[in-house]
Amino acid sequence: MKTLSNIIRKSLKISAVAIAMLISASVIGQEADFHTINGVIKDSKTKERVVFGNVSVPGTNIGTVANSDGQFTIKIPKSLNIKEFEISHLGYQNKKFAITENGKSEQTFLIDAASVELKGVVVRPEDPRMIVSQAINKIGTNYSNHSSTLTGFYRETIKQRKDYISIAEAVTEIYKTPYDFTLESDKVKILKGRKGSNVKKADTLMVKMQGGPHVSLYLDLVKYPDLLLSSEEIYNYDYEIVDMVSLDNEPNYVISFKPRVQLEYPLYSGKLYIAVESLAVTMAEFSLDISDVDKATRIFVKKKPTGLRFEPQSTSYLVTYKKQGDKYFLNYMRNEIKFRADWRRKIFQTTYTVMSEMVITERKTENIDKISAKESFRPYAVLADRVNEYFDENYWGAYNTIEPDESIQSAINKFNRRFKKQ
Repeated sequence: MKTLSNIIRKSLKISAVAIAMLISASVIGQEADFHTINGVIKDSKTKERVVFGNVSVPGTNIGTVANSDGQFTIKIPKSLNIKEFEISHLGYQNKKFAITENGKSEQTFLIDAASVELKGVVVRPEDPRMIVSQAINKIGTNYSNHSSTLTGFYRETIKQRKDYISIAEAVTEIYKTPYDFTLESDKVKILKGRKGSNVKKADTLMVKMQGGPHVSLYLDLVKYPDLLLSSEEIYNYDYEIVDMVSLDNEPNYVISFKPRVQLEYPLYSGKLYIAVESLAVTMAEFSLDISDVDKATRIFVKKKPTGLRFEPQSTSYLVTYKKQGDKYFLNYMRNEIKFRADWRRKIFQTTYTVMSEMVITERKTENIDKISAKESFRPYAVLADRVNEYFDENYWGAYNTIEPDESIQSAINKFNRRFKKQ
């Protein structure tokens, strides 16, 4: 059985090697060619920031996501003659805003909480496991059965205690295979990337993330149902309908799940969001059961140096899908793993946090080109070993990205200062 833990186990590489560098492609696009909107999303009543909100352009495949501070930047080609963009978030009404030129200053965009209107909606009284089973059976109907080319922005960070020791980012091209049965696998190509690192901070233990964007793609649990949504796997869990919420102006069941059996590998707990009418899985947030530390450690660590202690502390995973037309498409993936690791001869253990996230910023469904084996980023490669150091703030050009939150931006500035000194 494939589990996300098996994938993550292959994605954490602990070594003591130096960090290599490669130079990426040149900047594309000129600022005059696109509208740039910088903003922060807030609740219209509480004025609190709304994190990870979806920002998209209706009628196109262009979009991004707000960061953990509710901030976003979206770039829209002027050639499209677009007049407005849309913000959506779980539990809020979708809201459109006019595109206005406002330089680089940050604007505030207020969105309104949504109540779930049940009038005219058929609420199924079945056992929640039956609803999950029906959602599995409708994967072929609700998701694309054609290949597509996705553009995605990917970021991974590694923290030692509170200090960032590595940040790597990349704009990727993804050859996404159909959601029905296929022997083909998704492929990734790095279009351009950058990184910053602090080797001194981790000179006794270097933690690297192996797999890069592939780790995010494996969170697509609709594409890889063995994680949680296989017909066999659902009998390992207890389910409960705990809420009804609005997502993209559609009512969704919120179905919690937790392990009901003990197996030789850890299971998960969390919530599935399933659209009431279409029975599409629109979002999932979950974590690995690490109550049995020894069992969890065996999942994450395949091989480690003698004398190294490793103990997982927490995990969290998130995947969202966005509806376009009558189909749902992969939108945003995020995972975070926190663990303690150090050498036995040391008195104090060191805490590390590894996070990766990817947002799909553009999608093409026609004239699809496959990514050749030569161009593809290998599932076990280390992104931080393949990309260059940070440069100027206009590095990404016309590409849409996830804005760094305050802590990541601070680390980027430190990496930049060190790089300039060198």
